[in-house]
Amino acid sequence: MHPRRVLSLGNFFSCLHFYLILYILSPYLATLIPAEFAGIVIAAGAVVTLLVFPFAPRLMRMTGARKAAVALSFIEAAILLILAHAPIVPLALALVALACAISPLIAYQLDILLEATVAEESETGRVRTAFITWGSVALILSPLLMGLILDGTERYELVFLAASASLMPFIALFALTPLPEKTMPKLRHMWSTLICIWYDRNERYTVIAAYILQFFYHAAPFYISLYLHEVVGLPWSTLGWMFALMLLPFVLIEYPAGMIADRWLGDKEIMISGFLIMGIAFTAIGLITMQTPILIVLFILIATRVGAALAEATIEGHFFRCVSERDVNTVSVFRMCRPIGALTAPIAGSFLLFFGSYGLLFFVLGAGIAALGILVSSKILDIR
Repeated sequence: MHPRRVLSLGNFFSCLHFYLILYILSPYLATLIPAEFAGIVIAAGAVVTLLVFPFAPRLMRMTGARKAAVALSFIEAAILLILAHAPIVPLALALVALACAISPLIAYQLDILLEATVAEESETGRVRTAFITWGSVALILSPLLMGLILDGTERYELVFLAASASLMPFIALFALTPLPEKTMPKLRHMWSTLICIWYDRNERYTVIAAYILQFFYHAAPFYISLYLHEVVGLPWSTLGWMFALMLLPFVLIEYPAGMIADRWLGDKEIMISGFLIMGIAFTAIGLITMQTPILIVLFILIATRVGAALAEATIEGHFFRCVSERDVNTVSVFRMCRPIGALTAPIAGSFLLFFGSYGLLFFVLGAGIAALGILVSSKILDIR
């Protein structure tokens, strides 16, 4: 099997395990602690990731990205298996935080392995979006599977069990399949990497755009599912198929967006449109009530992901046009946007919920995502 196909299939299973638990984390934590404090647990996991990420390139240099991916996935599967057996509250909180911490580290290994297969930067957009699309398929399947597993109940331990099982094919695939790994260069100090990124206009603004997108990715599933299930009162059987339809833009839009950016329009214009749509739609979530027609709710949900798909396709393509697989420190900083988003989004959400309401939360965060995203996107320089 071609290395890119192996990596794409691996990305499918890696994403599937995390997306299976993504939408139930906040309701699950709300059964253990007050809902307004649930975000702190996710933020704790992000802190762990941020502490480990500076050492990730050195670890990968010693073991190789493929072996590191297998080891991390094995640990993740074990954590989810323990969560499926309903541990005591303190242990459950710690394990949820660790599960959230390890997933970005697995994704980082896949980034390096995929970049080693790219010979020409002119094909970066297509390669990256094809890879992302496999993860998007998992993104769509996961809420459907979640709805089937829960079937109107709140037996979240079954979802953890399924997520653990979904990592078994990933572990087997990467343990048995050799993949190309280029010799890693001498590593720079992380502080030197940050300085280099800051003085490179394209890298600087692309990393900031990636952070804004990751902020949305951690605020949206956490608070949308909590709001629609706990406040609006939609059951998981309904949310399951709605979330699946909501996520279709990632499969239908990202690859064409990558091709258009490669050949014709460039990244900037598509990225700006994505942030505008995403921010406005996220703000509109706060207007949903028990009386809102399901079709209107579905339209708003889909719009949030149309914007996110456009932004993600161009952010990924633009960044990896600027770097190669040898820039492991730069890729590490880029992927640190995910745990930083996971740290700041729940803290911001908890703060807004503690002093305000869900309406305030969606308005402030949505407006901020649109305004900052457009500002940052307008600063990048198209590379084709």
